[in-house]
Amino acid sequence: MFKAFKFELRPHGKQVEMLNKHFGCARFVYNWGLNEKSKAYKESSKNITCFDLTNRLVGMKKEQDFLWLAEVHSQTLQMSLRNLDNAFTAFFKKRARFPKFKKKSRNQSFQYSQGVKLNNDKVYLPKIGWVCFFKSREAFGVIKTVTVSCTANGRFFVSILCDTGLKIHEKVEIKTAVGVDLGLKVFAYTSGGEVFENQKHLAKNLKKLRVAQRSLARKKNGSNRRDKQRLRVAKIHEKVAFQRNDFLHKVSTDLVLRYDAICIEDLNVAGMVKNRKLARAISDVGWASFRSMLEYKCEWYGKTLKVIGRFEPSSKMCNHCGHINKDLKLSDRIWTCQNCQRTVERDFNAALNIKDFGLGHRPSVANVKHLACA
Repeated sequence: MFKAFKFELRPHGKQVEMLNKHFGCARFVYNWGLNEKSKAYKESSKNITCFDLTNRLVGMKKEQDFLWLAEVHSQTLQMSLRNLDNAFTAFFKKRARFPKFKKKSRNQSFQYSQGVKLNNDKVYLPKIGWVCFFKSREAFGVIKTVTVSCTANGRFFVSILCDTGLKIHEKVEIKTAVGVDLGLKVFAYTSGGEVFENQKHLAKNLKKLRVAQRSLARKKNGSNRRDKQRLRVAKIHEKVAFQRNDFLHKVSTDLVLRYDAICIEDLNVAGMVKNRKLARAISDVGWASFRSMLEYKCEWYGKTLKVIGRFEPSSKMCNHCGHINKDLKLSDRIWTCQNCQRTVERDFNAALNIKDFGLGHRPSVANVKHLACA
């Protein structure tokens, strides 16, 4: 089983300089490769592979204007071109947008495919040396690839992908299951009656962020003060992202460890964020990230993740009798079933229905008619 271990680096002065050189060269090679591939396709409708670009790069490094490319490890440049190739593959398979040129002001990264070593709280990066890191857990297994990244706020991280040798757990028998209904006012309702409140990390920091962004807008382009203010804005965004990921990891791990099967709804997040009144709140809650975490954690522990269709009437159908309330509005949080006269709490009822749909326990039409006649 492959597993990534991420740590924050603590580089000293010269190491910071070498890290920045690697970031800059990897970014330059990526942008150069993107330009070459785009130009070749426009001129002759031909595709240039990463191997063609790598061969060109070897000759380019010997030119007088590009001798500085030899100061960094060759693997990082080759991996940058390979990542560009993967970006184009994702674009042609309609999994992503067309690759964009990388900016210096955004998050930076480069990769090693070999040569990295670990020793307690130090990691050896070729051409950079032994770099200390904050050791939060033990990393184990055979190192496959190592990604070094730098946030817009200037913090350095290393992500070590290892083949741990552990086998993925076999599918466990489904004895316990839970339905999870995701929302905005409350992050998640479960069919067991649990409520996970929406932490609203962005909303809590929005006032501070607005002040910082307005101050940034008044600064002159290219000035040192603008650069310092840009880091302050980036620091706020970084804090919000870390808080959100921490919350999502805790909730997803808690559910995966306690239940054998988790049932969720296939939400059209890309379509929902087009609603300008709800876009910021939907982006802040992190539904897509939460589903992704559930997927790989269920695979790790042999648990089952059931995803029901987005058009299933989970909110409109009474979980007791199966009657569908076609007149239900988004503002109706509590409603009374016209068939069985039960008072229905919308989100808890949806969680129960999601669990039933996921496990295939649908009320039959004949049973619904029988209940209606009764």
